[in-house]
Amino acid sequence: MADFEPKIIVFACNWCTYAAIDLAGTSRLSYPPNVRVIRVMCSGRVDPQFVLEAFADGADGVIVAGCHPPADCHYIEGNYKAYRRFELLKRILESFGIEKERFRLEWISAAEASKWVQVVNEMVSDLRRIGALKPKLEVD
Repeated sequence: MADFEPKIIVFACNWCTYAAIDLAGTSRLSYPPNVRVIRVMCSGRVDPQFVLEAFADGADGVIVAGCHPPADCHYIEGNYKAYRRFELLKRILESFGIEKERFRLEWISAAEASKWVQVVNEMVSDLRRIGALKPKLEVD
């Protein structure tokens, strides 16, 4: 299990989290290369199907990341929508036997490159500890 490197899919808000990821890169902050970032205009636009498909396609973990709630969302209510979907998805994933550590919702502003690095490091560490996700989920 020591050689296991988890695959993490990140749905990152264009206005805040994606900017923090970019800042981490330009600031030369180091973090594991285990993440594949998908830029979305708002965390509230992440369809639950996207998360389910990410797990079905082999992701060991998924992060949905957006602006700090509640007032900083560029689309006013996007964070509320993302939070409601996150709570629903946690229960759905649990019913599939997917551990709660594999799915995270994070609020990361554009200036928080160090928080981005911390979140990625924590998730990689957690996933290395619990191991690879066994195929249990099929999405049509």
